[in-house]
Amino acid sequence: MGPIAFIKEYWRILLLVVFLTAALVALFIPGGIMADDDAVEANQTSATNLEYGIGLDGGTRLSAPVVGMTAENLDAGVVSDDGQVDQERLTELETAIREDLGVDRQNMSVSVNDDGTVSAEVFTRDVSKEEFASVLQDQGIDVTADDIRNGVTEQTRNDLVQTIQDKINAAGLSGGNVYVEDRVGEGYYIVTEVPNMAPSELRDLLSERGTVELWAYYPAENGTHTNETILTGENIVNVDPPTQRERGSGYQVPVQVSEEAAPDFQSRLNERGFTGVGQGQCNIRGDGQGVNFNHEGSQYCLITVVDGQPVDAHSMGPNLANNMQSGTWQDDPSFYMGTPTYEEAQSLSINLRAGALPAPLDFSQEQVYSLQPSLADQFKLYSLFIGLLSVLAVSGVVFLRYRDPNVAAPMILTATAEVAILLGFVAAIRMPIDLSHVAGFIAVIGTGVDDLVIIADEVMDEGDVSSQRVFESRFRKAFWVIGAAAATTIIALSPLAVLSLGDLRGFAIITILGVLIGVLITRPAYGDILQRLLTDR
Repeated sequence: MGPIAFIKEYWRILLLVVFLTAALVALFIPGGIMADDDAVEANQTSATNLEYGIGLDGGTRLSAPVVGMTAENLDAGVVSDDGQVDQERLTELETAIREDLGVDRQNMSVSVNDDGTVSAEVFTRDVSKEEFASVLQDQGIDVTADDIRNGVTEQTRNDLVQTIQDKINAAGLSGGNVYVEDRVGEGYYIVTEVPNMAPSELRDLLSERGTVELWAYYPAENGTHTNETILTGENIVNVDPPTQRERGSGYQVPVQVSEEAAPDFQSRLNERGFTGVGQGQCNIRGDGQGVNFNHEGSQYCLITVVDGQPVDAHSMGPNLANNMQSGTWQDDPSFYMGTPTYEEAQSLSINLRAGALPAPLDFSQEQVYSLQPSLADQFKLYSLFIGLLSVLAVSGVVFLRYRDPNVAAPMILTATAEVAILLGFVAAIRMPIDLSHVAGFIAVIGTGVDDLVIIADEVMDEGDVSSQRVFESRFRKAFWVIGAAAATTIIALSPLAVLSLGDLRGFAIITILGVLIGVLITRPAYGDILQRLLTDR
């Protein structure tokens, strides 16, 4: 038999072998199929590439709504009849909201919808619906306080989820998960699950908006000093891990400025004297509680600011100053942002890499669930024990039922391969396994063997199956039954997989994936194996 004929004859079994091989690579080879360096580092002490949720690894789940109010579908005259956005009018509206309500830039947002209307959001508790509506009315917008709802737009929620996920990844917390949960009567909650983290630590991580700025603090003409924002986190494109300062106390975070922002940053520091008389002229420092601006004499300080709070100040060094004076710094626009403590340096690094949260969370309505790692380790051990027990129990029942190794052995091996493929898929997409997923795996074992029993019974209960034609006829009849059962299972569990129903969602997802793998890969392969063992060829 030639290679092509062999493939045509055994393609279902070969497909099973390919998927099983890929699953084993994803499970046991460091980095898995994706060869992800972060995955290699996160799992370097584990025998597999599996990641675990808080139910099996310990950690915290924190749920909280978003602070804010929204006015949607506003006819603000921002989009012209030809579909062009009037940037001047948009800026005018943003400025009015910011100045008339007295909110910072980070606490408001105006976005243009696809239909040409505008959505305006304010992310603070200090503004009432009446005040918000009054400002919009002053801009000629037909809106009342009743048209303004609590909460934020879907886009803001999605941006918030992505930024929190980036914060978790930047902090090196493997297995973290962030999603939006729609709670009937309560609104939308942002749910953050992080293994191996205490509730207070997760709350601290999420409470920081992460808005990073660099201020230039320098003498003004009237003998006082002025603060000027010369760089924001949006202008920084690369951030390295924190290091300790070579001279003096404190820590520093190496950063790289974007090519677009570097020339302006360089020229402004040159113009304000930082690269000339201002070199080394900063005698104020952060102390972990902020920056004390009480001093004597002229000061030229670069001040690191997080969420509007100065955390450290440092001088312009001679090497950096000389490069800026000569104009060559912008060719390699790198420098250091300082902090007094390592914790603040680590937080600064995370905020720079992840970006600022678009809106704050309302921790006054938070809901917290946490689990100690020692208890989670017990759950992990018990889950493994229950999984093995279910496989042994199913194997024993199958052998007692058929008493024929040609039927029972392939059935057990195929069911085991199905679970292995599902585990490999979970490892490949880096889905954190929790207790609900374990229940799904056990359900997959049960439904999988049940379908294989249907195939074996349908094929063998009507007498001799030595003929390939008879086998195929009976197999097709059995496959229709298990196909209909699989469709019913998927339809029944789909709402649980889509809706935000906590642990039920994980159970539904794993069960649906297991059913699909069984119907598309393992059931056909088992049919081929059984045919070759029971028929004369």
